[in-house]
Amino acid sequence: MQPLYGLIGITLTHSFSPAYFKKKFAAQHIDASYEAFPIPYIRALPALLENHPNLVGLNVTIPYKEAVIPYLDETDAVAQEIGAVNCIVIKNGKKKGYNTDAGAFEQSLITSLTPHHTHALILGTGGSSKTVAFVLEQLGIPYRKVSQNKKDGLLTYEELTRELIAEHTLIINTTPVGMYPNIDTAPSIPYYAVGEDHLLYDLIYNPEETKFLHLGKERGAAIKNGFEMLQLQAEASWDLWSANMQMPE
Repeated sequence: MQPLYGLIGITLTHSFSPAYFKKKFAAQHIDASYEAFPIPYIRALPALLENHPNLVGLNVTIPYKEAVIPYLDETDAVAQEIGAVNCIVIKNGKKKGYNTDAGAFEQSLITSLTPHHTHALILGTGGSSKTVAFVLEQLGIPYRKVSQNKKDGLLTYEELTRELIAEHTLIINTTPVGMYPNIDTAPSIPYYAVGEDHLLYDLIYNPEETKFLHLGKERGAAIKNGFEMLQLQAEASWDLWSANMQMPE
């Protein structure tokens, strides 16, 4: 039976991964396929696996990077520390979770960092925000998280002042706000306080320039979207999967 790889999430119509991996399989003459599997609830995962016994690898996207963990048999050390999984290797019926987002985000971010990017704001509190926080800790960059709801240790969007924005010159959007098709939306931060010393990084890659990035660019900030990170995490996922499959001679 042909090995099957896939992507689980909710809205996957415009996802990058299926076309990316199908092109990779064709170029390397690999007898495998890749499909998008939109599931309405994470509890649908066991049925998906039962219905597709040839599944040997999965990518995980919003909103299941945290919720998928209880359905796994094991997680690697990085995924366990972060508390989020975006790649699953399925071998001999066992499901092991990995986080390839962390390394990908770090590689993508460091090429844009300058010495004055000393403090960060992380917009959002989901699985992707945990990955970003992990990387910032590794890089020694202090950060504050911003949430829509008031919680201990978190800022709310209403609490973001000109002074806070000025101090936090690295602002990273980990939310889906501004993602296609809702391209006219953006996280509610005081963009008037953004300036030339800022770097705005959006994990979203579709559209290429979100409203968040556009508003930052208008204020002179450096901007970067999530496309490079997406490619890097996909390659890291492939490295994990290919180590567990028979490659052509």
